[in-house]
Amino acid sequence: MDKAEYNAFLSACPSHKLLERISGKWVALILSALGSGPDCAGQPRAMRYSELSRLLAGVSQKMLTQTLRSLERDGLITRTVVATVPVTVSYELTELGLSLFTMMRGLKLWAQTHMDDVFTNRVAYDNASA
Repeated sequence: MDKAEYNAFLSACPSHKLLERISGKWVALILSALGSGPDCAGQPRAMRYSELSRLLAGVSQKMLTQTLRSLERDGLITRTVVATVPVTVSYELTELGLSLFTMMRGLKLWAQTHMDDVFTNRVAYDNASA
């Protein structure tokens, strides 16, 4: 079967909407966490909801749940429920999620590496505009 051709520059294109969904900070951070942990040095592994919640400082329970559901719906992560007391729920990257993880990890690392440069440029811009 031939793959459809998409053009994300067109607002009606489904890939336009996908880019909108995956470009959020919580998506990038969740994929980075599942792909290699907080230090970006480990291997992809499953993580429990509570582990993700602790790692992602500032994420609300509602936002984390919504983001995880959308990632699962898109086939980027899997959700595994184990009937324990209490119930154990874990999340793990799929092959499709792993293919996106590399770029998201790079984006996260770029932001961390260049934040001081951005701050410097903002100050220079604001001073020049004043």
